[in-house]
Amino acid sequence: MTKMIMRGVQDIKTRSGSADEGAIPYKAYMKLSILEMEKFRRGKEKQSALERVQKIDQRFQDIEVARQEIMTGLEAKGIRRRSVPGLPGIEETPKTAPRATTGPFKIRY
Repeated sequence: MTKMIMRGVQDIKTRSGSADEGAIPYKAYMKLSILEMEKFRRGKEKQSALERVQKIDQRFQDIEVARQEIMTGLEAKGIRRRSVPGLPGIEETPKTAPRATTGPFKIRY
């Protein structure tokens, strides 16, 4: 006859840790709620960024209108347009002649 081995409480195998994370309902709902909160927060960030871009575009238009009013007022007084760097339609005239030499630039100490 074989000897029977007595086992105690330490030998009982548990199933903790073997459960799937998605199988536990409250964890799945928690993940869903976190995703929904992030989606809402990102939507608010996007809306805020679009509003800022719209305000910047509006300011560009206001600046252009104000510039046109000033230029029209100057022309009405008989002041001719001068070349302004960076503005379309107005050509710049070079103030200095280009260098005649093509040699290197030397500095003497």
